[in-house]
Amino acid sequence: MVGTANNGRMRHEFSVVNVEEEVGLNSVPPSNAGSEYGGFEFTREDVYGLLNERMKYKNKFNYKERCENMMDYIKRLRLCIKWFQELEGGYLFEQEKLQNALDFTESKCAEMDLILKNKEEELNLIIVELRKSLASLQEKLSKEESEKLAALDSLAREKEARLTVEKSQASLLEEQGKIQGELQSANQRITSVSDMYKLLQEYNSSLQLYNSKLQTDLDTAHENVKRGEKEKAAIVENLSTLRGQCMSLQDQYNSCKASVDEVAKQKDTLVNEVASLRAELQQVSEDRDGLLLQVQTLTAEVVNCEELVEKSNELKEKCLSQSNQLRTLQDELEATQNKLMASDLSVFETKTEFEAQKKLISELQNRLEDAELKIVEGEKFRKKLHNTILELKGNIRVFCRVRPLIPEDNPGSDGKVVSYPTTTEALGRAIELTQNGQKYSFTFDKVFMPDASQEDVFVEISQLVQSALDGYKVCIFAYGQTGSGKTYTMMGKSGNPEQKGLIPRSLEQIFQTRQSLQSQGWKYEMQVSMLEIYNETIRDLLSTKDSSRTEYGSNGKQYAIKHDANGNTLVSDLTVVDVCSTREVSFLLDQASHCRSVGKTQMNEQSSRSHFVFTLRISGVNENTEQQVQGVLNLIDLAGSERLSKSGSTGDRLRETQAINKSLSSLSNVIFALAKKEDHVPFRHSKLTYLLQPCLGGDSKTLMFVNISPDHSSSGESLCSLRFASRVNACEIGIPRRQANMRSFESRLSLG
Repeated sequence: MVGTANNGRMRHEFSVVNVEEEVGLNSVPPSNAGSEYGGFEFTREDVYGLLNERMKYKNKFNYKERCENMMDYIKRLRLCIKWFQELEGGYLFEQEKLQNALDFTESKCAEMDLILKNKEEELNLIIVELRKSLASLQEKLSKEESEKLAALDSLAREKEARLTVEKSQASLLEEQGKIQGELQSANQRITSVSDMYKLLQEYNSSLQLYNSKLQTDLDTAHENVKRGEKEKAAIVENLSTLRGQCMSLQDQYNSCKASVDEVAKQKDTLVNEVASLRAELQQVSEDRDGLLLQVQTLTAEVVNCEELVEKSNELKEKCLSQSNQLRTLQDELEATQNKLMASDLSVFETKTEFEAQKKLISELQNRLEDAELKIVEGEKFRKKLHNTILELKGNIRVFCRVRPLIPEDNPGSDGKVVSYPTTTEALGRAIELTQNGQKYSFTFDKVFMPDASQEDVFVEISQLVQSALDGYKVCIFAYGQTGSGKTYTMMGKSGNPEQKGLIPRSLEQIFQTRQSLQSQGWKYEMQVSMLEIYNETIRDLLSTKDSSRTEYGSNGKQYAIKHDANGNTLVSDLTVVDVCSTREVSFLLDQASHCRSVGKTQMNEQSSRSHFVFTLRISGVNENTEQQVQGVLNLIDLAGSERLSKSGSTGDRLRETQAINKSLSSLSNVIFALAKKEDHVPFRHSKLTYLLQPCLGGDSKTLMFVNISPDHSSSGESLCSLRFASRVNACEIGIPRRQANMRSFESRLSLG
């Protein structure tokens, strides 16, 4: 029962299975008709049926029949994997096509945005011109208003003069009552004219207010144009209201013009009446010589009236000029309205085209998401088939991780030491190392480049960690030369959550999954132990006694390694701690890291001088089904191999280096014996190999991280590490067995 990672992240796709008989995929989408396996097509039911198929044997001791059935089953699995690879190639090609279409549509959208920006700039220029014309018209209106006020003042003065003349004539011209009445009627008409002028003044003030309103509307229109496409509709509405106001202004202007025409007619009648009065006055002057002086004064007043008529003519001319200016303004407004209508049409067209392109982009994105989901689903099936084949073969999985270059490294003059093939088969699985001009190629289950994060590495092993909760024995260990990043891979960097190593991340996932499985009736108990092998001596890193370390351990105890009949490994007198949360385990990890043996060499400032072994024993019971599982998770950080000529070790460091190299050499001998399938495997030659015996030769799920350095001066050690990892990957250790339906879990921890 292999679970999924609780963090829900997608894992990067594996490449094809490392089998010599496989052929490369074409870069173009495969078709069933032209491929080697074109006659076969698998459905989900076929794949699940193939994975869940159980071997049936007529005679369980007929190993030849069992091998033939197993080979046939593996061939069908390879055929299914080939079909998934061809399907994956088609999905990748379709994804590339969709990505190209998406780029094309995005470029079109960028062009449309440029067109919209140009249109917006043209509208801004038009609005600036309208502002300038309105400012000039406002200045002209203010000047005309001042002139009209001066004319009204002069009319008021003349009205007062007429009233005084009428009072003086009332006593002297009793016989000229009719003439006085006519003069009074004339005065009334003049007052009506003055009232008309007042109305014109009020109309001019309303025009000024309206112009100020137009100015504010234009300001708001300018701001709305800058806001974008959504507020253009508001601008169109403001323009429509402006259109209506212009129409109302035109109607008011027409009415004003008609009233001015009436005033002009009244002035003409007044001129005629004045002329008739002048003739009558001349006749009266002939009849009445005594009243000659008074008639002369009246003629002077008539002259003043003529001056008023001239002034009224001047006002009429000014009104005509204002009407012409209003006409020109109206023509300019109509021209700007036409320009705005044309720009609105172009904006509408571009907007519709933009909406169409937007719909096309959304459709392409949906198709791209569907293709990615299909690729992810196919990758999950492929990984499951790949894991099934590895479990059937019983091989140790090997991941390779290359650490980044640091300032102390020597890049060398020959170029990069490490390179990564980019072919479809080798992508993410192959690595090439160059030494003395010769290139060496290796292929593993996964290769992590220097830019791979701790999260990327953990995603690839999360399902393996999950197997411990499902009742399997799981072992993950890091191997490599000193300074290649083994401790960073396993433990990470304290104080930085993003750089946490595999051990703290594995514990977080296990406790999170434990919490989520409680709803299904599962209850788990967990125990932790930590030890180190220093100079072929086992040390308990969780011991609470502070006595000085001796050659047998941290407190004088001699820890013995024992194997039971079930394939479990027990370490006598080892401290075992019950844990219930990630915080408790983190505290124990900090305690163990402070107690671990660390030293400084010429190759590494903080070199681990011992093999660190972290063990988590898991016992689970399902209260609903009464099923019981028992799993073990072993996470091991091996000490780094080093050459005495480079490390410069002396004294205690020399003895440590010799012990480390001896134990790693014993591990290499065990791997050679397993690869050759020898009858005797020398597990007892060192404490490390004897402790790892269930992981290397039993029914455990085992994964090795080989850490290498891209430093040019370390190319020899890196080549040795890669060769050793390649031999480890070829070893068959047996099919993993799930431990279920067993008795209650023993209090002591074992290494599985």
